Amino acid sequence: QLQLVESGGGTVQVGASLRLSCTSSARTDSMDAMAWFRQAPGTELEFVAAIRWIGGRTNYAGIATDRFTISRDNARKTVWLQMNSQRTEDTAIYYCAAGTYMRNAQGEYDYWGQGTQVTVGE
Repeated sequence: QLQLVESGGGTVQVGASLRLSCTSSARTDSMDAMAWFRQAPGTELEFVAAIRWIGGRTNYAGIATDRFTISRDNARKTVWLQMNSQRTEDTAIYYCAAGTYMRNAQGEYDYWGQGTQVTVGE
């Protein structure tokens, strides 16, 4: 059973930066994709970015392009989401997920963290 633990959330002002971390209890070839999703109040869960442990290939949603960067450290079994130029619409609970394939759909991911709250205020 894979366990994912997120950290790094908090309250920031518009324009600030924040880096989220997700540490996995293990890294297996079958769970090669790591992703970040987010859910704002009253909305559905949406894909933000994903990365593969093997090779480091990345995939971004349109909301994340140019402002967010996903990265990983295989030895530390940790994935980060660097968020720059934060906007109020970035306010959400951010979840880390692990799956076999680097896809955009939440159903493609088998393991999820508990989430970390990000609040962006004026």
